[in-house]
Amino acid sequence: MGANPVLDDGSPRPASPARGEGDLLDAYSAAVVAASERVSPAVVHVEVAQVPRPAEGEAPRRGSGSGFVFTPDGFILTNSHVVHGTRAIQVSFADGAGFDADLVGDDPDTDVAVIRIGGHQLSTAALGSSRGLRVGQLAIAIGNPYGFQHTVTAGVVSALGRSLRATTGRLIDDVIQTDAALNPGNSGGPLVNSRGEVIGVNTAIIPFAQGICFATAIDTAKWVVEQLLRFGRVRRGYIGVGGATTPLSRRAVRFHDLAAGAGVRVESIEPGGAAQQAGIEPGDVIIGYDGENVAGVDELHRLLSAERIGKTTKVTLLRRTQKLDLPIRAAELPPRP
Repeated sequence: MGANPVLDDGSPRPASPARGEGDLLDAYSAAVVAASERVSPAVVHVEVAQVPRPAEGEAPRRGSGSGFVFTPDGFILTNSHVVHGTRAIQVSFADGAGFDADLVGDDPDTDVAVIRIGGHQLSTAALGSSRGLRVGQLAIAIGNPYGFQHTVTAGVVSALGRSLRATTGRLIDDVIQTDAALNPGNSGGPLVNSRGEVIGVNTAIIPFAQGICFATAIDTAKWVVEQLLRFGRVRRGYIGVGGATTPLSRRAVRFHDLAAGAGVRVESIEPGGAAQQAGIEPGDVIIGYDGENVAGVDELHRLLSAERIGKTTKVTLLRRTQKLDLPIRAAELPPRP
């Protein structure tokens, strides 16, 4: 009775999986199935006809992606890169129902867009929160990779607080990294937790990499949605400078007791812009704005938020050996074409 079981060749028989392991697998499967069934009815396939390039005679280019309904009256979240510059948008549901959609607004700087279809009492995906996410928790992606509608993949949250460079050059902050498999066509689809709550908007993959995929955090997306519904775009400030992140000399850091070892070197100034009116000159190095440290271009972008549009504050800069504080009033960044 106490002997270990053996095979005919005398080798030990492999132990069968513990009952607890099977229970865990069943619970994992049940969570994925439940979340998928809860969210899938709200997921749509997005097809777009892009505005043709200026080349004469060029036909409209077509593209596709994913999206999901988040209000019963037909507002849909998707990616900006899916619908930006489109001339026609169509969405279709898993049951085959198709609708023409209108672009409400998009924000290339966060890769979030809102489109709308006519409808009422539509199935919706519940928007959760990305604030309490933990590395290792279940993450489920739903979308239409390569046109295969309503494909479900599952993985985990691999990392939090990543930064991803948008097509505009700005950084998308607080990006979620996951190993839930994404492919072209997944863009704009929901990333959900085990309760079927949307925690992110799938946005990007790293070509030729395995299991490295990204989603814009849903808390960022909700803020962008509020701006798009209110203004049709996200309002941001700008001061009319072209610049680049540059390191500071150790001597300058010590002499001025600076908190950061880098700043933004001003390369060009827009005529009549806020920077010119404030007296900023090419060659100046911006190291602070509105009392906050500026260690590079990305930090300056973050500080030029809607709340600072039209607000007179100060910009701190180094000009040769001097440290100067100049009053400045940010203007509103014009809409992107």
